Amino acid sequence: MNFLIAGGTGLIGQKLIQRLIEENHHIFCLTRSLKNKTNTNNLTFIQWMHDGKQPCEELKGKKIDIIINLAGKSLNSGRWTENRKKQIVESRIKATMSILTIIKNLTHKPILFLNASAIGIYGTSETKTFKETDSPANDFLASTVAKWEECAKKAAAYSIRTVYCRFGVVLSNKGGALPKLMLPYQLFFGGKIGRGTQWISWIHIEDCIKAMLFIIDHSTIQGPVNFTAPQPVTMKQMGEIISKQLHRPNWLPIPSLFLKTLLGEMSILITEGQYVESKVLTQNNFPYTFPSLQKAIADLY
Repeated sequence: MNFLIAGGTGLIGQKLIQRLIEENHHIFCLTRSLKNKTNTNNLTFIQWMHDGKQPCEELKGKKIDIIINLAGKSLNSGRWTENRKKQIVESRIKATMSILTIIKNLTHKPILFLNASAIGIYGTSETKTFKETDSPANDFLASTVAKWEECAKKAAAYSIRTVYCRFGVVLSNKGGALPKLMLPYQLFFGGKIGRGTQWISWIHIEDCIKAMLFIIDHSTIQGPVNFTAPQPVTMKQMGEIISKQLHRPNWLPIPSLFLKTLLGEMSILITEGQYVESKVLTQNNFPYTFPSLQKAIADLY
């Protein structure tokens, strides 16, 4: 099949493209710069959103089976000033609108549109269990994700099956949150973050990619899908598991107030939490490779 992917140079995108190439699919990867990018038999780079121009001409006449949008400014790219928050929202909306323009101009419409999203849509809680049918909260993260999904929903006008991939904390040793969480333990001063009772709804990157391919093969799945493992853990439990795996002490707590002072509003990503279930994946009998955090950490480290 032919895939069109935006955000292919990120943590998930790189892994996904690697897997699709292994399965002998062809990928058209949208990129802001063609510098140091080399096309291969299975991978073609196309410049997009350059000087206001869309890549519709390069894609003209090509049959795209599946479009995957992973583009958006990182939430961890700096303190959440008002300007930064504006960039976070606009980067997601602009990328998605650009994808919709591409879809409009394709002669052969894709059969599936996978749009990145996040479990941040549910807000935070130490007592609630969130699932795909729950309504959005009203904080910054939740409203950002809700706007993102509302924009992607416009693909339905072209009768395209659309899935919102609500990613939890994706665990990888190549980037993302996990190396940052591991570093204090590797330096012998690890400990629980904040209260330690906040939930982390996580997923191993292998299961993340596997779930995307699973959705591609299961045509009845559409709408929001939580990309989370079946066993969320508290921050305290995560610290204990990391400590045991690395054979390092787990003794120096980091107070929530310190993180809020250091990171501002962005501290919510680690000082607050949410227990999220993936009802869609479990009800469709998705076979997790790493259902437990112990198994995931042991594989990655």
